[in-house]
Amino acid sequence: MLIDGRLVDSTSTIPVINPATETQLALAPDCSDEQLESAISAARKAYPAWRGLGIEARRSLIQQMAPRIEAHVPELSRLMTLEQGKTLAAAGREFDSTLRFMRGLGTLDLPEEINEDTETRLSVTRRVPIGVVAALSPWNYPVLLSWWKVVPALLAGNTVVLKPSPLTPLTVLRIAELMVDLLPPGVLNVLSGGDHLGPKLTAHPGVDKISFTGSTPTGRRIMQSASSTLKRVTLELGGNDAAIVLPDADIDLVVPQIFWSAFTNSGQVCVASKRIYIHQDQYDAFAKKFVEFAKTVKVGDGLLPDTQMGPLQNHRQYEAVKALIDRAKSQGHKVLFEGEIPDGSGYFLPVTIFDNPPEDSELVSEEPFGPVIPLLKVKSVDEAIARANASPYGLAGSVWSSNPEEAMKVASQLETGNVFVNEPFYLTPFAAFGGHKQSGIGIENGLDGLLSFTNPLTIMLRRG
Repeated sequence: MLIDGRLVDSTSTIPVINPATETQLALAPDCSDEQLESAISAARKAYPAWRGLGIEARRSLIQQMAPRIEAHVPELSRLMTLEQGKTLAAAGREFDSTLRFMRGLGTLDLPEEINEDTETRLSVTRRVPIGVVAALSPWNYPVLLSWWKVVPALLAGNTVVLKPSPLTPLTVLRIAELMVDLLPPGVLNVLSGGDHLGPKLTAHPGVDKISFTGSTPTGRRIMQSASSTLKRVTLELGGNDAAIVLPDADIDLVVPQIFWSAFTNSGQVCVASKRIYIHQDQYDAFAKKFVEFAKTVKVGDGLLPDTQMGPLQNHRQYEAVKALIDRAKSQGHKVLFEGEIPDGSGYFLPVTIFDNPPEDSELVSEEPFGPVIPLLKVKSVDEAIARANASPYGLAGSVWSSNPEEAMKVASQLETGNVFVNEPFYLTPFAAFGGHKQSGIGIENGLDGLLSFTNPLTIMLRRG
């Protein structure tokens, strides 16, 4: 672990499992209570000087982070595949995105707003850092979603305690090793630990802001723990994203894209398509093409060159998705397609496609976070919009059409934070990303994301 500029071990450990083999890959440090106190104390001690550096000096140091990662991408990609399960190609894409976001987020500036400038008064609002940020990243994109938080938090002048998921700590810890001498001691601390660590970190009175990506139930618990000291929170939570295929969509063109919008990273993507609404005039043709494409997809160990989809990341998620599929079958919901998986061990589940289950079924109303999708038949575009919006979640959605203007009209009616038109999903460091309803609170990325790591400070000067 990285604490106060030093690499430290721990007396206890947590096992890290390779999801493709179900065997122990490594032992990671299990942060003790004393080490947690040391990390937060180091972050608090480092905060005044880091804040005082000014944004340009901080930017100069932050800009050196990406090259350190870039020089080790082959090694880091293999390590990510071993602990997370995604293919080597997918791991490489995660690092491409991480570097793109690190460099893009590092160019943002904090605004200064002049509210009044007269002979008698000057009023100016500046953005100032909050203090110590606890950044908690998930297991599906452990590196990308860590540095979504770290870069803007540091740029704004905060210090950070980063905690990756206990299921995927290794790649983040390795990156911390690469950066041990880059920043002043205490500015960035990286801890690993079991399920005990997150609640202690988020409830700690020495933490001023929490940035968390994960499930909605965990987000609710974090809000409760943050309430005792009124910590600022950014919560990027679950979604049940709808894809709407308009009647004029080119089926041959959109089927492969929609397939991967649902099954990238074995469906373990917060903005993945999780239910697909297709106009009844297109439904049969779409379903046929969708199944035909699914038959071409190879599921296996992510280290193998011909693998296109790896295992689910962990045993708990594997059991949850498997149980969801089994319940749906027992309730009589028709399976259009169920793919093949490799023999032997590993948390592998087949690509599973259901044929028009009821809207109130668990398949439609809940986020599976795995390789399962329902195809849903609608009579009109208005029906598709209404059914898409009838959810407590509102993270993202997509619209597919040969008519961009019509697709934009539909997109503007979806009650989500993000809508992708004619592409699976596209995120940029320069655009706000966040959820509506129970998909989260606050914003990541773009200027709004940077500002979420600040407080406004308004200064009023009486002249004369």
